[in-house]
Amino acid sequence: MAVYTIGDLHLSLLVNKPMDKFGHRWTGYTEKIEKRWRALVEDGDTVVVPGDISWAMTLDEAAEDFRFIDSLPGRKILGKGNHDYWWTTVTKMKKFLSDIGISSIDFLQNNAFRVGDGEKQMIICGTRGWFIDEKLQATPNPTDYEKLVSREVIRLTNSLSEGVKLRREPDGEESAPIKVFLHFPPVFGDFIVPELIDTMRSFGVSECFFGHIHGKYSHPQTTVYDGIKFTMISADFIDFYPQKVFR
Repeated sequence: MAVYTIGDLHLSLLVNKPMDKFGHRWTGYTEKIEKRWRALVEDGDTVVVPGDISWAMTLDEAAEDFRFIDSLPGRKILGKGNHDYWWTTVTKMKKFLSDIGISSIDFLQNNAFRVGDGEKQMIICGTRGWFIDEKLQATPNPTDYEKLVSREVIRLTNSLSEGVKLRREPDGEESAPIKVFLHFPPVFGDFIVPELIDTMRSFGVSECFFGHIHGKYSHPQTTVYDGIKFTMISADFIDFYPQKVFR
């Protein structure tokens, strides 16, 4: 059993939203995702996809994208990105998938997942996070920014609290590492969201994975800030190869 992660699939099987205009790496990206996913991931593995999964505006429009993901090996845990306009309540999303016969996909929001067994267990936690793109950083609306960050801190706290509970269940492993998956980077260059970092530190998190960033191919994939290792796993940055997190 292994855990992989890859962000920003930006699937558009029912929506005309080509990604190749964002750079040559995106040419034929759906085929790249399928081929490279199948080369690495096996049945019994878990893949975490932290956001920007489909360009669809509704669940119905996203159906073919879900079927594509379902057809790939492994269990999939999806988080929310800023372009996932189809995202609604977890209850509605799970019912929709059940209605169309999909059982390999779950959703990460205000909850946590334990994978593995015995002494080899890992806890998956996360939320969307929040990030102001560089061109907006000079003039954000402070009230909106603080409100949005506060909401994401609450969601991350809920997720991490559920993760701690999973550690303490009768078959849980109390030393199982908790790894956080966000869509937005809590640290990128000079931009930092201290509230999210403080929340992770308060739960003893030492590793966080994020997506959202595109085209910054010279940026180091992994950086360390305040004792936490942050790793970028945007699909184009990792050339559409799911990255192994845990085995």
